[in-house]
Amino acid sequence: MSEPESLDAELLRAFPLPYVPEDSGKEDRGRLLVIAGSRELAGAARLSGVAALRAGAGKLQIGTAQSIAAALAVAIPEARVIGHAETDDGCIAEEGIAPLVRWAKAAQAVAVGCGMQPGRPLEQLLAALLDGGAGCPLVLDAAVLDCLPSLCAQVCRWPNGVILLPHAGEMARLLGRDRGEIEADPAEAAREAARRFNAHALVKGGASFIAAPGGRTFRLEGGGVGLATSGSGDVLAGIVGGLCARGADPLTALLWGTWLHAQAGRRLTKRVGRIGFLARELPDEIPALLPANREA
Repeated sequence: MSEPESLDAELLRAFPLPYVPEDSGKEDRGRLLVIAGSRELAGAARLSGVAALRAGAGKLQIGTAQSIAAALAVAIPEARVIGHAETDDGCIAEEGIAPLVRWAKAAQAVAVGCGMQPGRPLEQLLAALLDGGAGCPLVLDAAVLDCLPSLCAQVCRWPNGVILLPHAGEMARLLGRDRGEIEADPAEAAREAARRFNAHALVKGGASFIAAPGGRTFRLEGGGVGLATSGSGDVLAGIVGGLCARGADPLTALLWGTWLHAQAGRRLTKRVGRIGFLARELPDEIPALLPANREA
């Protein structure tokens, strides 16, 4: 197996993001539906949503637990927040699934999982999305990743691109392996996940590895130890989802999203410190890193 390609600014020239004309409107930059958050983890939805807007998504919709919907709408006034029914233990209720599937059909990308409660209800949500006829990329992270093994066939058949964003522990559960095996060869773990689920797969870590379904693999030296902080992964999911909503194909969105996230970490390391910066500070670094906002 060939060595992973280095993910850097030079490689990204071969993966240009969609051009943004000066006379374009918000509809031209796409609509992202973020399904995220729960009573105990409302911040995950906020982090993902703001990151998507900072990555340039034109419109943001957030499907989240009814108990936190009003507060989230105030926290992100730019978003349309759709409260769904929830169970006593904080999971999405069955009656809350169908409305989210309808919203997904009108979106240009859907990001699912950040801050949600694991279990059968989340698996039912993912199954409904996969069967619901939405025609857009799916960005899957956090608790929803544990639902994939039982829905492998449906995920593999999804025609519009699936992106998986696990860290080593989540990847170990996804593949039914020990975490130590994943950490020993994260590139091969990413390749295996890409093959098994016909998806673009990332293994997050000090160095991150990305694999495409065809086997092409990339390595990115991390953005610093400060990125290992609560909410950092939620930000990454939002960036990738926002780029997909803008019209980037799944591989382009994943490569750029991973690179932007790392570069934001490097910028904060220089300005704030090696550790101690917050995940909520990462999205504000993104606009200055986007090629549309830099001089040629």
